[in-house]
Amino acid sequence: MAKQDNFTTKIIGGEFKGKVIEIPNIFTTRSSKGILKESLFNTLQFDIMDKNFVEVFSGSGSIGLEALSRGASQCYFIEYNKVAYKVLQENIQKLDPSRCQHMFGDSFEKFDTLLSMVEKRDEKTYFYFDPPFATRDGMDDVYEKTLALIEKIDASKCMMVVVEHMTQLDMPDDIGGLTKHKRKKFGRSTMTYYVPKEDY
Repeated sequence: MAKQDNFTTKIIGGEFKGKVIEIPNIFTTRSSKGILKESLFNTLQFDIMDKNFVEVFSGSGSIGLEALSRGASQCYFIEYNKVAYKVLQENIQKLDPSRCQHMFGDSFEKFDTLLSMVEKRDEKTYFYFDPPFATRDGMDDVYEKTLALIEKIDASKCMMVVVEHMTQLDMPDDIGGLTKHKRKKFGRSTMTYYVPKEDY
């Protein structure tokens, strides 16, 4: 894919503020809307400093790289689309590859491996899930499978789980050791935040 086919976006805050990263022009990768990204990081503020950040369906990594810019100690990415993964690797190279780990493959298959990596670290972890909208084929089971991944997270090692999802979807109040903290709607997309029950 020629470079000019890609979209671009900028890091909006922190160490790499203003740096341009690319987003591939492919239908499977929706760029998280600027307003949504801004709202997310307004919520997280400085709490993200020195924590791990995992972007599970990462596309070009625009959320995880924003977290990196704002002081996350280590960022993890999983992406299964070859075009998006190549762009993700290039974006990481432009910022700080020493604080990034990326995996190529299906998030549902690779999540256990990634989870064991972050749970070995001392810092607590933020998880960001933005599963692909399965609008063409009914709802498929993408959200059920995503909830099953979230259930595997050890709440004692977790700071927060954020799920970006279709607004019409009702997310459960509790998933494993986590409980719903807040829900913020942005048109067709909504972000639901979960925190460990003992912290609530």
